[in-house]
Amino acid sequence: MNAIARFYPIGEPGRPWGPAERAAWRARQVRQRSYADDVLRAVDALRGQLDVVEYGRLDYGDDGVFPLVAIRSRNWSGDRPIALVTGGVHGYETSGVHGALRFAAEHMHDHAGRMDVLVAPCVSPWAYERIHRWNPDAVDPNRSFRENSPAQESAALMDLLAPLRARVLVHVDLHETTDTDESEFRPALAARDGKPFEPGGIPDGFYVVGDAANPQPGFQQAIIEAVSRVTHIAPPDAQGQIIGSPVVAPGVIHYPVRELGLCAGITDARYVTTTEVYPDSAAATPEQCVQAQVAAVRAALDYALAQG
Repeated sequence: MNAIARFYPIGEPGRPWGPAERAAWRARQVRQRSYADDVLRAVDALRGQLDVVEYGRLDYGDDGVFPLVAIRSRNWSGDRPIALVTGGVHGYETSGVHGALRFAAEHMHDHAGRMDVLVAPCVSPWAYERIHRWNPDAVDPNRSFRENSPAQESAALMDLLAPLRARVLVHVDLHETTDTDESEFRPALAARDGKPFEPGGIPDGFYVVGDAANPQPGFQQAIIEAVSRVTHIAPPDAQGQIIGSPVVAPGVIHYPVRELGLCAGITDARYVTTTEVYPDSAAATPEQCVQAQVAAVRAALDYALAQG
C-alpha cells in the first residue's frame, strides 16, 4: 500500500491537496484549549509592568477572531539594540508559548537600560488552540516568512518587525520537536504535497538550529551549555545527524533560514537561533521544557550583550 494512503486519511496518493482536501482537513481540527485563557490572560497580567502591543487580528470565521499581541519593554528607547523572542509559530509547541510568557513575566527587566526586548509569545493562536502545526488553510507559518506570505500569522509579524529589523541584535525562536511530528505532521505534509511519506526519527533531547549563512558557533554553544543544566541535550543519530542535518557541535545543526522562509530569518539580527525542546522524553517534564526555553533565551541575550 502507498505510504500516504497508509499513514494519512485525506487525499489520494501522489496528488497534492486541492480546496476540498484542505476543507476536509480543517473540519477534522478540534479546539482543545483556549488562547484567551492561556495566553491573553497571562499577557494582560503583565500590563502593569510592561507594554502590550496588538499587531494584528486574525478572523477565522466560525473558529473565532484572534488578536495578535506582543509584549514590549517599558521605556522603549528607539536607539538601543533589540532582543526578539518568538513563540508559538507552530501553535502546538506548548513550551515555546509558555517559555516566552515565563521569560516575559520573570526576566524581561534583567536587561533594562541596555536592550529593548520584544516578545511575541504565540504567533499562531488558531493552531495553539487545536494543537497543530499549520494554520486553518493548511499552511505552515514557519515556512511562510517571505514576501507575499500565504500565512496571515507570518505576514502580521513581518509587518510588526519591518521598521525594527535592522536594530534587532538577537532573535530566539522557541520551538519543540515532538513525537506527533512523526505520527501526524510529517504524514500530513506528505499527503498535502502529494509526496510519499518517508519515516524518520525524533531526537531525544534539546537542540538548536543556527543559520547556515551566519552560524555563530559561540552563541549556539552558550545556549546549549545553559540548557544542559536544565534538561538533556539531543545526541546525534548513527549518521551523525539530527533530523537529517549534520551535527556541527553538540546539540547544534544548521538550516538556511531565509531560504526556507523560517521565522529565524525575519530580521537582520547578528545572533539567531531556533530552539527545539523534546517534550515527549521520559527524562523531561513539561516544567523542565518551559525552564529550558527560558534558559535558552536568557543565555542568548546575555551572550549577545557581552559580545555586542
